Amino acid sequence: MLLDLEAGMAAKLGIHNIVQLCFFFSLLLVPLVSGGRATTATTGGGSGGGGSSQKLNVQNHLKNLNKPPVKSIKSPDGDIIDCVHMSHQPAFDHPDLKNHKIQMKPQNFHPEGKILADSKVSSSSSPVAQLWHQNGRCPDGTIPVRRTKKEDILRASSIQRFGKKKQKSFPQPSAKPLPDILTQSGHQHAIVYVEGDKYYGAKATINVWDPRIQQPNEFSLSQMWILGGSFGQDLNSIEAGWQVSPDLYGDNNTRLFTYWTSDAYQATGCYNLLCSGFIQINSDIALGASIYPLSNYGSSQYDISILVWKDPKEGNWWMQFGNNHVLGYWPASLFSYLSDSASMIEWGGEVVNSESDGQHTSTQMGSGHFPDEGFGKASYFKNIQVVDGENKLRAPKDLGIYTEQDSCYNVKTGNADDWGNYFYYGGPGRNPNCP
Repeated sequence: MLLDLEAGMAAKLGIHNIVQLCFFFSLLLVPLVSGGRATTATTGGGSGGGGSSQKLNVQNHLKNLNKPPVKSIKSPDGDIIDCVHMSHQPAFDHPDLKNHKIQMKPQNFHPEGKILADSKVSSSSSPVAQLWHQNGRCPDGTIPVRRTKKEDILRASSIQRFGKKKQKSFPQPSAKPLPDILTQSGHQHAIVYVEGDKYYGAKATINVWDPRIQQPNEFSLSQMWILGGSFGQDLNSIEAGWQVSPDLYGDNNTRLFTYWTSDAYQATGCYNLLCSGFIQINSDIALGASIYPLSNYGSSQYDISILVWKDPKEGNWWMQFGNNHVLGYWPASLFSYLSDSASMIEWGGEVVNSESDGQHTSTQMGSGHFPDEGFGKASYFKNIQVVDGENKLRAPKDLGIYTEQDSCYNVKTGNADDWGNYFYYGGPGRNPNCP
């Protein structure tokens, strides 16, 4: 749910020591591109060639992704939102989900103590605003799916890699007592994390902004990661938040997104509904659609709340957006380690630093301002929590902090009665102290 917040947050910030390590989620990348332009690929993506076989491959993939709609809605930002019958959604193209019976609600109590009657947790809060809502809504029994365009696929390196994060070989994790991690150059982060226990979900309220992106092949995102595995080739991850990604979406809009993988971004998983996997049950919220309104520097502030938790009975991982929208779930069968529990949770921001002109990127993280500026100027996460083994939300213990270059992007933590555990994060990227 988007909330217009009261300014004047008076909480004393505390700074944890920066952990000197290269954090594992540096591997999170946009689909392969070169300088924001599509490249020729024999598998069907890319702009070169243009042969009949390539065109047929692209058209076939579009047909697989864009299911026949019951109704279509044109968003003010140019998106087409197709209202697709729930049983026809892309999830059921997965071979393991062919005979899957849609679960319309979790089979156990909600981590916040609510008993779920349907996909709406409560009706006491204001409706979540996405830009396409201005021109209509999807009927019950359908789900909203952002229509994929030919140009979206052609920006990827290949059809197979469209909607996926970049495949990469990973170094071995570092030894304890540091977190098990992966590293890859080109990405920078400002995050907090928790590990050392079994986790069954996480929650956060995330300030939403429209950071400036320098190059089309760069992105800026703010999200939480729910992770399991050895942080090698078998990494399991569930991710949710907001992102600005010209390469993936073809514009600079701030959009709600999810991601999942069960093999460290190699063959499994994708963004949003761009492959089979996530099963959506909600007719109100479209994954990949623009969020509206957005925060303004020194003025109105808006945020979104995201909760992901594991149903103790069925083992599926559910996602809730705002206070009253249960969007759907990732079936337990998609995962290996996450079929049990997560071993690490992270919250924070990430950008791609391509250094295209030999200097640090000026792509912004969060609001584009450093944490010291505080409420209304710097972006924040508040009320960050984890779900424990009793399916209850609790404050995370022993939060760690990580940034690669705190002169480019930084993070500062704090605690307050109304915000719980929180942190400000982000920065402008290139500046006199970050050349």
